[in-house]
Parts: sequence; structure tokens; C-alpha cells
Amino acid sequence: MKKNIARFLFRIFGWKIDERGPEVPKAVIVVGPHTSNWDFIIGRLSFVLFGLKGRYLVKKELFFPPLGWLLKWIGAIPVDRKSNNNLTEKAAKLFKTSESLYIVFSPEGTRSYNPNWKKGFYYIAQNANVPIYICYIDFKTKTGGFHSLFYPTGDVKKDIDYIKSVMKNYQGRFPENGIR
Repeated sequence: MKKNIARFLFRIFGWKIDERGPEVPKAVIVVGPHTSNWDFIIGRLSFVLFGLKGRYLVKKELFFPPLGWLLKWIGAIPVDRKSNNNLTEKAAKLFKTSESLYIVFSPEGTRSYNPNWKKGFYYIAQNANVPIYICYIDFKTKTGGFHSLFYPTGDVKKDIDYIKSVMKNYQGRFPENGIR
């Protein structure tokens, strides 16, 4: 039922989501380019279409009623960004104790252009020994989906440059804020 609603909404708005879901039960998911709040809505609907429950790291300041209840319901994990909270280790432990887990990141960390990506997603994947799924959202063609599976090599700069080289082929809602 939920999948049919998501399919219907995508059809109404002219979006085509590649319905090939993940091939592995655990992964860090990076989605880009992230230029609009609509990215989250499209991504969330996509996860409904795939029948997956993604988890999202969200700043703890947003966890107040009733928004906090909604955020927890959709899989958000509160994060205190002001303190050193060993988030990489906590996320790696969460992966190790879960049969199936997808933690979703927009590595740009902002909806504005940012050449200096947050690297936490990479270190979490590396520590948890899980792959990174490169996912895309393309407003120009109104398409999105899972692009490819990537295994971190340990060369952070080279790996992130590779992920950027894939994602820069897609256009965000505000292209000027996209990946270059």
C-alpha cells in the first residue's frame, strides 16, 4: 500500500525513481547533490518505494515536540554537534548489532555549495566495515536512485574525489549549489 502511494506521488510530480534497491543489508548511503529541502522528501519517498527504513543523523536541537516525535518516527538519530561524542564508534557499533541498517548522509553537509565535504560518513563505513552506496537525485531529469556500491580503500581523498566525480553528473534543484 505505502509503495503504491509513493509510486503514485512520483508519477503525479513526473519523477522516475530507479526501483533497483540495495544489494547488501548494511551500508552507509550518500545522496547528492543536496541543494534543497525537497531532497529529503524525495529521498524519504524513495525509501518507502524500496521498502527500506533509512536512519538519518539530525542535530539534536530539532528534537522538540512535536517535530522530535516525527523525526524519531522516520528514523532520525539525534546528534550533539557541539561535543566530541564518538559518533563514528557509536554508528559502527550500531551497524555491528543490526541485521539490516542504512544510515543516510548528504556529505556536503549543507544545501549551499561546499567543496569541503564532511567525512564522517566515510569513517563510519570504514570503521563498520560496510560499503558506501552512492545515490543520486537529479532535478534536471527528475530521476533518482542507487547509482553504485563503493568500498572504501582507505585513501580518503581519492575515494571522496571519486564519489564527487559520480555525483557531479547530477543536478540539484538549485544547480549553482551543486557538486563541482
